[in-house]
Amino acid sequence: MRRLSLTLLLVVALSAALPAGAAEPIRIGAVVSATGPASFLGEPERNTLQMQADAINAAGGLLGRQVEVIVLDDETDVNKAVLAADRLLKKENVVALVGPTVSGNSLAVAPKVEAAKVPMVSMAAAEKIVKPVNPWVFKTAQSDRLAVGRILAHAKGKGYKKLAILTVSDGYGQAGREVLKDMIPAGGFELVGDEVYGPKDTDMTAQLTKLKGTSADAVICWGTNPGPAVVAKNRVQLGISTPLYMSHGVASKKFIELAGESAEGLLLPAGKLTVAAQLPETDPQKALLIAYSKAYEDRFKTPASAFGGYGYDGLMLVAAAIKAGGDASPAAIRDSLEKITGFPGITGVFTFSPKEHNGLDETAFVMVTIAGGDFKLLAE
Repeated sequence: MRRLSLTLLLVVALSAALPAGAAEPIRIGAVVSATGPASFLGEPERNTLQMQADAINAAGGLLGRQVEVIVLDDETDVNKAVLAADRLLKKENVVALVGPTVSGNSLAVAPKVEAAKVPMVSMAAAEKIVKPVNPWVFKTAQSDRLAVGRILAHAKGKGYKKLAILTVSDGYGQAGREVLKDMIPAGGFELVGDEVYGPKDTDMTAQLTKLKGTSADAVICWGTNPGPAVVAKNRVQLGISTPLYMSHGVASKKFIELAGESAEGLLLPAGKLTVAAQLPETDPQKALLIAYSKAYEDRFKTPASAFGGYGYDGLMLVAAAIKAGGDASPAAIRDSLEKITGFPGITGVFTFSPKEHNGLDETAFVMVTIAGGDFKLLAE
């Protein structure tokens, strides 16, 4: 817990630096996986939260008050995520929580925010985070169902009829597997292979060999780094030419770095940030995506990723709710979040309602391929 304590000491120091007589800051908590296996997700989220908090305060804050974002690292550990959430809710008295980064941690924290009656905007993908609707839980990452829908629409356009799946056995992979097993037959496809690998596995040749022996027209791999990169490499080593789809969980340059030349030709649904410069000028998100990408790269000297976008959307949605309601209390923020419509973010255009706490539709994804070591937008 040393990392958490150091983070809180930093926040206390920053609070002490506020001018005398200044209004009490609006305290927003965040739980991110800045270290551990999901650090490729959590690090850009943490960076973005810091960047946007600074931007909000430079513009005058919210309701005439500065914003204090308290970011804790759960190290991609579910128990530490729960402890971090407890600390933010009970000791820091935050009015809203952004995160956690990964699905399993978000699901574990959800009962905590519900009991505390503090809204949470998760940055994770699993559909079950918001289905069924928990009044206090929202999320910014596109749901698995939207990603699977994009993949299946592309597969149908290619005339594929038989599909196989290879999923990781963590929270993200299990949630994706459930949706795949539901939507593949519902979409008129036949599921001819279903293999699973562990998040720490370093060789998937056994699973791929089994799938190679099926009649699959294409394979869908569902996981986050580093596993999918191993799958990509093993596929090439085994001489498998069956088309391979990846999930949106690898939509960052980090995956291409890990997979190397084995990434060439792979297909996946991705947030628009991944190919922002390739979007038509009429796209309602393009200007925001390019501005965010430039600001992030200028500050952190590394390319922006869609994962950082989940953090941008989480904080900016909370900020929009506070502005719209003119009230920074947890209950008011929750009520105002539920009324947000047509809000352009990095991940998509959000429209929430009492029955919809993800607020995105299929336009939050585009299909891309990997060519020449980069992502390339596919024509619709």
